[in-house]
Amino acid sequence: MNKSEFIEQVRGRLIVSCQALPDEPLHGSEIMVRMALAAQQGGAAAIRANSPADIRAIHEAIPLPLIGLDKDGDSGVYITPTLNHAQAVAAAGADVVALDATQRPRPDGSTIESLIPAIKRETGKMVLADVSTLREGLAAQAAGADFVAPTLSGYTDYSPKLDGPDFDLLRALVNQLDVPVIAEGRIHTPAQARQALDFGALAVCVGSAITRPQLITITFAKALE
Repeated sequence: MNKSEFIEQVRGRLIVSCQALPDEPLHGSEIMVRMALAAQQGGAAAIRANSPADIRAIHEAIPLPLIGLDKDGDSGVYITPTLNHAQAVAAAGADVVALDATQRPRPDGSTIESLIPAIKRETGKMVLADVSTLREGLAAQAAGADFVAPTLSGYTDYSPKLDGPDFDLLRALVNQLDVPVIAEGRIHTPAQARQALDFGALAVCVGSAITRPQLITITFAKALE
């Protein structure tokens, strides 16, 4: 799948992030395949998935485009932190490689300026840069990212901590970048998803509000306290 085909597939539509970490009840590739199938039946245009194992299983089961990543660790830069992680994601069947494109130091000492071109050169895949600020989005675009998302706003020490989406950053990215922007990060409701499109996002990626029932349960339980 090339970039123009991916854009036409997801334009104005929903991408569902199907992820479960090892300490979560739904962890496991078989369960994530079923989650992705449910998302497909519900109208998802693409899937975002974590780990080569999950990506490979979903790729073999459903025909939707895949945004793949590989989380390694639980702090700092751990979303596809190195070229090796990106190569594993690509080999598993991802159409787009997502990575942390924040300004924080990477575990192998690489930089976004060197890593994004290397991923594109070595894998031939498109790159989605998850950022937390406009400056990071501009840097990712300059390095060759095909798409940018404000996924990591609130997850770096220097970005605002919000309960909902960082629409200010989304608007800034849309207004100042030439590459398409995918809205992602703490989108809890259909109204917020619709608003993200109205702000100019190419597509909207939703994860926890759809695919992490333990977190959905928390919101209901807290409302009843």
